[in-house]
Amino acid sequence: MNYSEITPYIKELAKKSCDNNHIVPELYVQYDVKRGLRDLNGNGVVTGLTEVSRIKSKDKDENGNVISVHGELSYRGIDIRKLVAGFLSEDRLGFEEAVYLLLFSTLPNKKELENFSNQLSNYRSLPTSFVRDMILKAPGKDMMNILSRCVLALYTYDENPDDISIENVLRQSLQLISQFPLLAVYAYHSFQHYHNGKSLFIHYPKAEYSTAENLLYLLREDGVFTPLEAKLLDLCLVLHAEHGGGNNSTFTTHVVTSSGTDTYSSVAAALGSLKGPRHGGANIKVMQMFDDMKKNIDTTNEEEIKEYLIKLLNKEAFDNKGLIYGMGHAIYSLSDPRADLLRSYAKLLSEEKGMQEEYKLYETVERLAPQVICERRKMYKGVSANVDFYSGMVYSMLSLPYELFTPIFAVARIAGWSAHRIEEIQNAGKIIRPAYINVKEETEYIPLNER
Repeated sequence: MNYSEITPYIKELAKKSCDNNHIVPELYVQYDVKRGLRDLNGNGVVTGLTEVSRIKSKDKDENGNVISVHGELSYRGIDIRKLVAGFLSEDRLGFEEAVYLLLFSTLPNKKELENFSNQLSNYRSLPTSFVRDMILKAPGKDMMNILSRCVLALYTYDENPDDISIENVLRQSLQLISQFPLLAVYAYHSFQHYHNGKSLFIHYPKAEYSTAENLLYLLREDGVFTPLEAKLLDLCLVLHAEHGGGNNSTFTTHVVTSSGTDTYSSVAAALGSLKGPRHGGANIKVMQMFDDMKKNIDTTNEEEIKEYLIKLLNKEAFDNKGLIYGMGHAIYSLSDPRADLLRSYAKLLSEEKGMQEEYKLYETVERLAPQVICERRKMYKGVSANVDFYSGMVYSMLSLPYELFTPIFAVARIAGWSAHRIEEIQNAGKIIRPAYINVKEETEYIPLNER
């Protein structure tokens, strides 16, 4: 049997399902349903409290009117710009420091950071034969699915998997934070070897390397990278580590955690959410959009670039979805602080890589796209580049394959998920159970021989 085949019978059932599951759109307004947990103005419905991070994109003027402001993001009350400026001014990598801050709500001193980094390094290994049995023997084409499968498999190697005491959950979280780079990169090498016929090589992580350095070392056959490459990848990890409690995968973490389930199930659910193209796959779309642009127009001609952007909005170019990927955000309008931080360092890397023309193209699109969107869509709230706009470019300049874009997002975001999981365990006490209104009329049961 071909289990992947959509047979005529399945098509018939699918049509019946579609015909019988259509809810009239007007009913959502009638019952005041907050679709996507957002009101008609796009504001998120408050479903909980958090101390992990804060996002700000709006304020009130002297007359009490709500106005858009330049985006702000803070981790445990510390502005992300100040956090980044702090470790970069000391010429340090900052992801481990950011993880400590997210988990423990305080900045580590030098000794605490050293001990914490050593603990992560000690956990940066996988059980005996795990790579062979779970990754190499079952290669797949989707790295996120392999990552989820591996996380669930690690449950069986844990001698105390179901204990949800803070101590045990923290231990599990630190281990997963340390293991994610290995799982992601090894899954990619397995895919390249078994599906694309490439040579297989497996490096063991280096104890003295940070998370970002090990990612580059594990991925590259020669294990060589420059300090600027490590610094920029580390910055990406810091900026992706957390983003408020309301994003889809973090909310998933809260929902699943509230049921009292184990850490591995919670993380696997979050991975399933992040895999979705509406969440974690946006930077891939940015790169594919630029690839399409370079194939079809002269990217040194500003008028042609503008015409291409108009075609994107008119559903006449790329994937015909009517979107300019990397532009706009559900919360930020005037600016995304993460994009602002990445922009200048992306320029430095473009100079190191001899890709100044590539960077210039991104700058041009970033300047023209808001104009085109506002003109064509009659939007006046402001549209700016989001973090995906430049992170995709950075990953490309680092020679990271598309298949690893979303898994690297997960390598960073596991820190935020862990912080939110611990917060949910400590403070909630109730299972998260939203209400749905049934709008189907009651009908009588008809005996089988009368249908």
